[in-house]
Amino acid sequence: MRYENSATGSVSEALQLDVAALRSDTPGCRQVIHFNNAGCGLLAAPVLDAMIGHLNLEARIGGYEASAAQAGEVRAFYTEIAALINTTPDNIAFAGSATHAYSNALSSIPFEADDVILTTHDDFISNQIAFLSLRKRFGVRVVHAPDAPEGGVDVEAMAALMRSHRPRLVSATHVPTNSGLVSPIAEIGRHCRELELLYLVDACQSVGQFVIDVEEIGCDLLTATCRKFLRGPRGSGFLYVSDRVLRAGYEPLFIDMHGARWTGPGDYEPVGTAARFEEWEFPYATVLGSAAATRYARKVGIEAIEQRAPALAARLRDRLRPLPGVRVLDRGPRLAALVTFDVEGWQPQPFKEAMDARGINSALSFREFAQFDFADKNVEWCLRLSPHYYNTEEEVDHVADAVADLAGRGRR
Repeated sequence: MRYENSATGSVSEALQLDVAALRSDTPGCRQVIHFNNAGCGLLAAPVLDAMIGHLNLEARIGGYEASAAQAGEVRAFYTEIAALINTTPDNIAFAGSATHAYSNALSSIPFEADDVILTTHDDFISNQIAFLSLRKRFGVRVVHAPDAPEGGVDVEAMAALMRSHRPRLVSATHVPTNSGLVSPIAEIGRHCRELELLYLVDACQSVGQFVIDVEEIGCDLLTATCRKFLRGPRGSGFLYVSDRVLRAGYEPLFIDMHGARWTGPGDYEPVGTAARFEEWEFPYATVLGSAAATRYARKVGIEAIEQRAPALAARLRDRLRPLPGVRVLDRGPRLAALVTFDVEGWQPQPFKEAMDARGINSALSFREFAQFDFADKNVEWCLRLSPHYYNTEEEVDHVADAVADLAGRGRR
């Protein structure tokens, strides 16, 4: 297919993707209106081909033999991800999910009682639960930086907390799962670098949607999934580990024979790369699918994707805001391609089922997913719609019309 990479072009040029060709590459576009890319992006044909091809190879010659035959393509996962986020392959570890990557990263930090974890009110639910688990087990303190009036974290207030608490870890989620907010992770990273604080970023919803540069962000650790805006397979993600962290000797709690060498009956030595955060067993078809998805996104052009996907979401918000009975919930100075809203007169599951019946994929989010954010917004649930670059303006308008019709029925 034909791609138009607009890395050096204007914003208007960046929007000139060959959407028809992209949709032709995406079999799911012929079945549904997929506005659940924040859950899973639709697989492109090259991703599907890479995975099925490897499974067929395993069936023909054996699993170990197939992985050996595909060693070059397996290594391509690391080179593609590294190029995507501006680092080296040695700084990348494959993970079964973003949560797996995040847990491994947390397990490498030798927390002690009264250590402080400094985070925001918009960190991902699983991250928040992990912090509370560390508090229960080790007696760490979890401190949340306050929000700014316009939404999102108050960076200067967070920096003041860095100086007063000297946290063992600073954590931020780039784009939370329950909102279109884009957090200022590079600004947070600047303060972390000045104070030499360990900085962990959850980029689960932003990799594949925005340009991610770990050098610009200044993070020590970054986690992401491949299944969302990167359009890779389920069961795949990665962890970025900085050279500083590797040199300092951080390693996961349960390191195995892939991540370490057994140097004597009572000794082991971790490998020198981010591979110390991996396990020996790999889902090789998934790794190859993730490499294909990353290659595909880079060929499309992340700069172009960064312009188009949020623009489609902005169009959708503009269509939803005037609707009676619909309240758009996204706040912040910059918004991503996640649109969240609640609807008067409806319960969550029936509303989603009504959208499903119209061939529109969506997702529900609940109070327990975002205890701080949803409490501030006084909402118990919302519907999340997340378009991507292969969606069309006509689909956006069709989805908005569907919400308008259903909201009118709810009010009646």
